[in-house]
Amino acid sequence: MKTFNDFLEKIENEKHRDKLKSILDHIENKYTNLNQEIKWNQPMFVDHGTFIIAFSVSKEHIAISPESKTLQVFEQEIKEAGYKATKMLFRIKWNDEIDFGLIDKLIEYNIEDKKEMTKFWR
Repeated sequence: MKTFNDFLEKIENEKHRDKLKSILDHIENKYTNLNQEIKWNQPMFVDHGTFIIAFSVSKEHIAISPESKTLQVFEQEIKEAGYKATKMLFRIKWNDEIDFGLIDKLIEYNIEDKKEMTKFWR
């Protein structure tokens, strides 16, 4: 798997595929400075070689991982959006609405917070 399209093609349910594609397209169009990469079999966006946000899917949801520090900072907003979170990710169920504003906040926080980073992870 080398591209986001390769990843998306593996999602059998067309509605699920389209939902994740809408998120990936939103990020690609809004944050043109970010690079798309597939690592550990999941699509992610990176900035100057450092991790910004990644996605994975399961039968029940899309998992979004912006790193644990970012999840802590936005813990209340994630709850208010109706999403369930763990230490490393939060989940958007397939029938949930996508809070693009929240996703934007996570990305913008990571871009700013990690602008001087030289490592992939915090």
